[in-house]
Amino acid sequence: MTVAAGDSASVSVFVRVAPADAFDVFTREIDLWWRTGPAYRIAGRRRGQLVFEPRLGGRLFETFDSPSKPEGHTIQVGEVVVWEPPGRLELTWRGVNFKPHEVTRVEVRFEPSGEGTMVTVRHSGWSALPADHPARHGLVGPAFSRMIGLWWGGLMTSLRQHVAAR
Repeated sequence: MTVAAGDSASVSVFVRVAPADAFDVFTREIDLWWRTGPAYRIAGRRRGQLVFEPRLGGRLFETFDSPSKPEGHTIQVGEVVVWEPPGRLELTWRGVNFKPHEVTRVEVRFEPSGEGTMVTVRHSGWSALPADHPARHGLVGPAFSRMIGLWWGGLMTSLRQHVAAR
């Protein structure tokens, strides 16, 4: 398979728990380790809740309140398309500024490594989005892959820190 430059980014982090525990923390405790703020949450600076439905066909979504909609917003950003605990999961990924037909893919692997687990995230499918898409922030090719890698790197650092503090 040939992958276009700027189509994907991969990030790995080591956590000192077994793969089954790492998988569980990644999915069931996602709201506890996923960073907050406008770069990582749809709710921005407001407090929302990130929820991962742990099953094939499950959703990854964020709920939050806002002055314009006090009953709350629920925005889906992903859907689980592969569910193979404790080793692997994949989900489709859609940013809030994606058009209905635009979608990327996130694969997460949990592999035994020494006295813990290597968690690897690969986010791909970006070549399907136009070069001027707002999600690219003006970047294309390797520069865009680097930006996405740094974004996921920040999240994986948070995952590692959360696991270490448990």
